[in-house]
Amino acid sequence: MSFKVGDRVETIDDIIKGSITSIQRNTITVETDEGFLLNFEAAELMKITSDEIAKNLSFQKIHSAIQEKEAAKKPKRIVEKSRKERTENAMEVDLHIHQLTKSYKGMSNYDMLELQTDTAKRQLEFAMRKRIPKVVFIHGVGAGVLKEELYYLFRQYDNVKYYDANYQKYGVGATEVYIYQNPR
Repeated sequence: MSFKVGDRVETIDDIIKGSITSIQRNTITVETDEGFLLNFEAAELMKITSDEIAKNLSFQKIHSAIQEKEAAKKPKRIVEKSRKERTENAMEVDLHIHQLTKSYKGMSNYDMLELQTDTAKRQLEFAMRKRIPKVVFIHGVGAGVLKEELYYLFRQYDNVKYYDANYQKYGVGATEVYIYQNPR
């Protein structure tokens, strides 16, 4: 089959459609409908006639019109949170040093780490006393020293399970702690 620049083509073995941008010997460069430039051999392509393009466009219009009509019929559902999600709000503890003290100018790294771990321990024990099931400790990314200290602290409790907090909400720099209320 003879091809020329500007022809609409489709691959035989795949669902790739586009327009020919250049032809060099047996290699044909196609700009796909998604905007990618791909090289094919002539035997891998099939020319799309204008009737087929019109048929595809009219099918797409009909299909989208049916989808819009169906979407308009259906009442929009409001997804309510479950009882557990409504009542179980996690306590958040921000362990960034600037949140814990007014001035940390004269503090060494060790002093800052001690303040952060002591705060974490106090807040964890407070949550246990008040029967708060979830606590999120926001520690930041950094070098991971505070995170490791927190993990060491959490391993000292039998009734605690810890894991990375919700990535969408906190990113990588937070750990969620679940406190079992009835330890075995």
